[in-house]
Amino acid sequence: MNAMRARLVTTSALCASLLVLTPVGAAADPPTPVADYGAGCVLDPGNRAATIDALRFRCSVGQQDQIYRDAGAGAVPMGVTNGWVLRPERLDGIAQSVWIGKVFRTGPDGGTLTNRVTGAGLEAFPADVYRAPSILDAAPAWALNYPTPVYDEIREVTPGVWLGYSWWRGGGLLAAFVLTPA
Repeated sequence: MNAMRARLVTTSALCASLLVLTPVGAAADPPTPVADYGAGCVLDPGNRAATIDALRFRCSVGQQDQIYRDAGAGAVPMGVTNGWVLRPERLDGIAQSVWIGKVFRTGPDGGTLTNRVTGAGLEAFPADVYRAPSILDAAPAWALNYPTPVYDEIREVTPGVWLGYSWWRGGGLLAAFVLTPA
């Protein structure tokens, strides 16, 4: 019994000394503030659903473009994402029956992806993923380069929410969209 008590006291003392000697880590970075673009167009870094709702239903075309310009490339998506078409609005209802997101096979420097098509999430339309200058403003973005007449680019506008554009090669915007992890 005395041996058990001695072990318990020794273990307790060791644990207490580790707590005392363990340096306190640096304070966590302050949370990113909510970005309010006006008229309900609000990006909340702590609430993906609210950010996606704002981008889909509350932000004007001009606000979406400004949000994209204000964002850095951010992290590249990894894994399965859900996607929604933002514009043109007439395409949103049709697109949801055909396109539901993307599957990224990426690391910190890019990789590849396929699009999730149909409600069954079949994978099609592969693309290479890498950093490149944006067509919109020449600042860094994630390029989604397809072997088709379409080229996409995305930026992470809040953690886990990417705003993107699909361009026709040779000019002209095809659509704007938003992605988030599935």
